Amino acid sequence: MEKSVEVRFPEDFCWGAATASYQIEGATTEGGRGPSIWDTFVAQAGTVLNGDTGDTAADHYHRFREDVRILQQLGIGNYRFSIAWPRIQPTGTGAANAQGLDFYEQLVDTLLAAGIQPWPTLYHWDLPQELEDAGGWPERDTAYRFADYTELVAERLGDRVSHWWTVNEPWVVANLGYATGEHAPGRRDHAAAAAAIHHLLLGHGLATQRLRSVVAEPSCAVGIALNPQPIRARTSSVADLDAARRIDGTRNRIFLDPLYYGRYPSDVCADLADVTDFSFVRDGDLATIASRLDFLGVNYYNSALVEAAPAGQDPDNAVPLGHTGVRDVPRPVPRTDQDWEVDASGLTELLTRITVDYPETALYVTENGASYRDEPTANGEVHDPQRLAFLDSHIRATHAALEAGAPVRGYFVWSLLDNFEWAFGYRERFGIVYVDYSTQQRIVKDSGHWYSGITRTGRLPAGSDTPDPANSSGTAGA
Repeated sequence: MEKSVEVRFPEDFCWGAATASYQIEGATTEGGRGPSIWDTFVAQAGTVLNGDTGDTAADHYHRFREDVRILQQLGIGNYRFSIAWPRIQPTGTGAANAQGLDFYEQLVDTLLAAGIQPWPTLYHWDLPQELEDAGGWPERDTAYRFADYTELVAERLGDRVSHWWTVNEPWVVANLGYATGEHAPGRRDHAAAAAAIHHLLLGHGLATQRLRSVVAEPSCAVGIALNPQPIRARTSSVADLDAARRIDGTRNRIFLDPLYYGRYPSDVCADLADVTDFSFVRDGDLATIASRLDFLGVNYYNSALVEAAPAGQDPDNAVPLGHTGVRDVPRPVPRTDQDWEVDASGLTELLTRITVDYPETALYVTENGASYRDEPTANGEVHDPQRLAFLDSHIRATHAALEAGAPVRGYFVWSLLDNFEWAFGYRERFGIVYVDYSTQQRIVKDSGHWYSGITRTGRLPAGSDTPDPANSSGTAGA
């Protein structure tokens, strides 16, 4: 949507910000917390840029009250955070760790006292290490352990929390964790990745059932946050169109079809026949996975252009499921400092496609943001025109989908704070609030002040002076 057009969102539109436990909390050995797969992963040489770890991160564990004040000052009325499973069950099983539950209870109570609604995510990638030692997400038992953990959290917080996210980005967990080895636990096994997808979805379904058994409806609304992506073919050739179909299958439909229709797509099962026979699917699993969704979270960063490519170019299974024989095609478009392409139109396309292809469910943009490495000026301000432009264009793209009939109910910016960005360590900065990791000082960036205006008014004015990222200075593509 053109920036010259004023856009207004519904008065009840949900404006929020998002974070994740391992990326911001720190205090990895405090409060009875057990080790997670990320604690183990970062301790291995060469896994994370500059050898960075999440041991301190943004020190949110000790500074959460300050961070809640920032949310309140910015007029952000909804906060999506994640609960660290190892804080609740240090080994992934057994009784709850009271100190862990106490921490999240204090966070929830502090949010509510500030007039901010909590939207906790139960799993944002920090699996207790002992569960990985027992096989991790490729093992069916992990899904049951996840349901047990969910019940413990719901029993403590269910009287105050109405909106729950079960799993964040199961595609990333399965593919980067078990197929390519880029993320914890660092395995490269396509069969394990396929099993992990199913058990993550099964865990979602089981957790949904446990939440509804503990928290009385209609006070309990449950969703899952995916990272679907528009997949486009480079040409209209049969080979390129088939490449796009295959990636759409293993990126998008392998999650959406079982969630909405209780089945895996037949073409995806055929595409993965050399990897798995799906024998891990048992009677009743798909009905559990297809438990009613109250809302679907859409994490969006970019789209993809693909083409067919000769197989065998990626040794050691170092590609995600379904990517053998497919190549991403770079495009002459703006890029973030992380070298991710910027394509706001893809968000409109994605939200409208989900609306057309799947039964109508409330949609939330649960993550959307960009890494630009802006630093404070001499007077202590952080000017981040490229991020501001990115957010402007993507919020307008969200509004375009809403106008086209997509049932979009909210938008959560990623991220509230600069944080530990997984394998990229602390180099990449996604926050609308700058964090000086040496002092833990917080500085609201220009984008944060700008977003505050959106959250308070629900509109983007016509003639916005937001710069175009294509014309902004910076280190794009670095």
